[in-house]
Amino acid sequence: MKVEIWSDVMCPFCYIGKRKFEAALAQFSRRDEVEIVWKSFQLNPALQTDPGKSVQQSLAESKGWSMEQAGQAMAYVTQVARSVGLTYHFEKAVVANSFDAHRFTHLAKTKARQNEAEEGLFAAYFTKGENTADPEILARIGADIGLDAGEVKQTLEGNDFAIAVRADMDEARELGITGVPFFVFNRKYAVSGAQDTSLFLEVLEKSVAD
Repeated sequence: MKVEIWSDVMCPFCYIGKRKFEAALAQFSRRDEVEIVWKSFQLNPALQTDPGKSVQQSLAESKGWSMEQAGQAMAYVTQVARSVGLTYHFEKAVVANSFDAHRFTHLAKTKARQNEAEEGLFAAYFTKGENTADPEILARIGADIGLDAGEVKQTLEGNDFAIAVRADMDEARELGITGVPFFVFNRKYAVSGAQDTSLFLEVLEKSVAD
């Protein structure tokens, strides 16, 4: 059974959705039969990496919101994250284009470490305030999950996996995916957003029954 998850590193609900899906998986009797494949999606492909800009300012600019509105949205998401055991630190998060981080996850996929790579990226962005567009940071995350740091750096120096990232995003458009997280079960059922754990479990069981 395959579950494909379209996601972006800088998407707060993607990390929340990951936790809710994992909680469902923990309750699923046939969890060992589930293959998880992470697919690349960029909420803002044109975003420029800018460590000097706050995420609040970046959000306000991209959404056309006031700083106060952006702050309220971030406070709400932080509260939702806390409900699934995650601690978000938007005040120290680094505004970063996610394309290279997606390339990194495709490298990790070739080493059967993609899920660990996604977890490391989410934690780096939302909790640790690290620049997820920095090759040094990505190499360290790679080393932490058992990849060769030198290979990660070498991959990021070129264009390796750029085609794979774009293919994922093209596929998302073909499937009509306009937001993430987006979960596809055996190419038959779909769940959009960070839904309740009970819904994920229901779809897992339905997929196996079919």
